[in-house]
Amino acid sequence: MTSMGDFLDTLAKDAQETVDSGYYKTAKPNASVHVSLRQAILECKKNAVITEIKAASPSLGTIRRDAKPGEIAVAMQKGGAVGISVLTEPKHFNGSLLALAQARDAVKLPILMKDIIIIPEQIEVAAQVGANVVLLIEALFERDYCELGVDEMIAFAHSRGLEVLLETHTKEEFQTALQTNAALIGINNRNLATLKIDLDTTKQVLEKHKNHGKTIISESGITAPSDLQFLRGCGAEAFLIGSSIMLTDCIEEKVKEFVYA
Repeated sequence: MTSMGDFLDTLAKDAQETVDSGYYKTAKPNASVHVSLRQAILECKKNAVITEIKAASPSLGTIRRDAKPGEIAVAMQKGGAVGISVLTEPKHFNGSLLALAQARDAVKLPILMKDIIIIPEQIEVAAQVGANVVLLIEALFERDYCELGVDEMIAFAHSRGLEVLLETHTKEEFQTALQTNAALIGINNRNLATLKIDLDTTKQVLEKHKNHGKTIISESGITAPSDLQFLRGCGAEAFLIGSSIMLTDCIEEKVKEFVYA
């Protein structure tokens, strides 16, 4: 166990509490739409922007009050998003499983369930509520917070018809992720231990990894269209953008700014 007591440890411990509280047992089965986020990214002729529905974050606090996930998802789809990430983690991001279900009902785009996933039950629930992709975080496996190893968790997700976005932050984590069966690898520009953001993270991680056969998504800290141009130049193929879109008055127009940058 490394870096005891940083924010990633807090997220993991709170995730266990959320699991123990029975939160994931409240999920109601929802209709599913069979679409591939990876395929959508590969076929995208513009910037492959994955927009994120989140009402709050640890760094910003409340981002949007009275957020209506269905309406927001429709605006994101109209703006040209290639997929939608929905926060379902309740303690730090004010997310909900219902928000994901409402987004699923509103659009046909691929949906990513973004949560602090540590047990297979959470993946099972993702499939039930209509997600197409789940987020797994490499650092949580390296710190032994997950019930299964990374390969087993990926295999479990695939058995439920879900794609996996395996999130990394360091060169070492990225190297490990390349050896897995996750088709999508995320590079989080935010250090989850300290919450600090540095877009150069994507550049540094990808410097020596050009031909890897994975689909690379740069996450966090993207605030302007010029950021996309920089990250694309680093080798990122898709871009996960949350706060800067959720903070704006006109979501559809903001999404278009990034998609056509």
